[in-house]
Amino acid sequence: MREVDLVAFETALANGAPVIDVRERDEYAQVRVPGVTNIPLSEFVARIDEIPTTGTVYVICAVGGRSLQAANYLAGRGIDAVSVAAGTDGWARSGGPTESGE
Repeated sequence: MREVDLVAFETALANGAPVIDVRERDEYAQVRVPGVTNIPLSEFVARIDEIPTTGTVYVICAVGGRSLQAANYLAGRGIDAVSVAAGTDGWARSGGPTESGE
């Protein structure tokens, strides 16, 4: 499985790694990790050109299911992508910074 835990994600985030949030727009507006890019899973294939192709791309959703699907899809296209286990919900529960709004 192509997953990282919240500790590894926190380090990557602090180092400026690209993060794609694949939740739908309304979920993203409610709460998100600061600095992530929203590309909903429903738009993922159509917006694939917006995803970096070099370095590791971190993919996050609510709890890890959708992000794992997306990370596996990207890996199949030759992109080094990993899913954030526990997702945004886990990040918020662990006390990680969040933001909300459009």
